[in-house]
Amino acid sequence: MHGINGAETKNDIKSMTKSELTASFAELGLPKFRANQVYDWLHAKGADSFDEMSNISKDMRAALLQNYYIYNVTVEKKLISAYDGTIKYLFRLDDGEYIESVVMSYHHGYTICISTQAGCRMGCRFCATGMGGLARNLRPAEMLSQITVAQRDNNIRISNIVLMGMGEPLDNFDNVMRFLELVSDTEGVGIGMRHISLSTCGLVDRIYQLIEMKPQFTLSVSLHAPNDALRGEMMPINNKWNVEQLLTACRRYAEATHRRISFEYSLIKGKNDTEQCALELAGKLKGMLCHVNLIPVNTVKGNSYERSSPKQIQKFINILESRGITATVRRTLGADINASCGQLRRKKKEESDGDLQQN
Repeated sequence: MHGINGAETKNDIKSMTKSELTASFAELGLPKFRANQVYDWLHAKGADSFDEMSNISKDMRAALLQNYYIYNVTVEKKLISAYDGTIKYLFRLDDGEYIESVVMSYHHGYTICISTQAGCRMGCRFCATGMGGLARNLRPAEMLSQITVAQRDNNIRISNIVLMGMGEPLDNFDNVMRFLELVSDTEGVGIGMRHISLSTCGLVDRIYQLIEMKPQFTLSVSLHAPNDALRGEMMPINNKWNVEQLLTACRRYAEATHRRISFEYSLIKGKNDTEQCALELAGKLKGMLCHVNLIPVNTVKGNSYERSSPKQIQKFINILESRGITATVRRTLGADINASCGQLRRKKKEESDGDLQQN
């Protein structure tokens, strides 16, 4: 990261674990209890500047500013659904990049969908984010900041996290694993792993890496088709790891973690919503600890995909359930604000590009 108030020469303090922060403070001759205070400010209280740390002296804050940098997100745009109160954020990063997050209200509390990358390089045909390519990975601090800023902005406590926003989480593996360690720390944000879902388009090598770690979050796999012909057309990642390789990894993951896998399946009219697709999908998933989350596809500028009809969706569900595969349709939230990720950022980039051309 370059050109952000000399940030490249400073330590990324919010991405440090408590033990790392304590060790870093010791190197500077700062006492351990100060590390505890600063960690509490950054993680439990969600401070986005050293000036907020009121129980720390001005001299100490100056020392912190000299040696550390707090990577944050700031609200560029906020949309609130008139239908269900869903909140969509366009966040600006410190280097001028943009990402999106969505806060959703359920009977069990608030869930936030966060981004793990600015853009995405996976190139899925139905995804607005993937059309723009990858700008960069997010730091753990920037993932955390999406949560703490949303909590403070709305005076709420977020209880669940889904890593299903912009980006492929497993393509930013180390930073995402560090984020999960920090966000689940009971002395910090304190959201446990069983309240977190991570979505992947199918990076099989990383799934095997997860198996060794035996995580307790929910793994959501973007499947979207039961065979290579269809999936390869929609998702370039299938050309590297095909459906059989992906499902083999998923079976091993479910067996190792004893956690049910959620398969995301965007229903596209006349393409992957047929009776034959449902039968083939049921056959491929037979015997696996899993659930199918059916998603009526979002209309995205740049492709011709249309949503399946309610009748066809129900027919698809009936076929799966008759063969022992549980399936539900994802509840549509924030329909009036285009709550699916990628569209606000894309519009902002188009506006910025237009301004540059005019100048």
